[in-house]
Amino acid sequence: MADMEKLHKYDDIIHLPRHVSKKHPHMPISDRAAQFSPFAALSGYDDAIKETARRTEMKRELSDDETEALDAKLKKLKDRLRELPEAEITYFLPDAQKEGGSYRVLCGRVRNIDLYRREIVFEDGTKIPADDIVKLNARP
Repeated sequence: MADMEKLHKYDDIIHLPRHVSKKHPHMPISDRAAQFSPFAALSGYDDAIKETARRTEMKRELSDDETEALDAKLKKLKDRLRELPEAEITYFLPDAQKEGGSYRVLCGRVRNIDLYRREIVFEDGTKIPADDIVKLNARP
């Protein structure tokens, strides 16, 4: 009999309308859901996992023939610096976070080739180390 009493304990209020406060506005569902969002006990852990999973490439070494061909193109480009020649350069950009990096392509006008620092300087101020260049196409 005690079980039956427990089953019907709230029969008098079960079908009443839901209470709506006159003082407090209704909380949006998005805010209600936020209060139940998971707690990140290890802050930064997800970022560390993503960083570890991020892929990088290893820098490939050019053959002697490729290095000679690239040096010849750089010399021709240096001879045309007065014209502010346009060039498309593929180069290796080392990753700041971990070993390796990625290959990038930059197109623009070359302002200077600094032989002392071994870098190419573009009109917009971008500098690319000559040792990181893998491909150079100078436009006429």
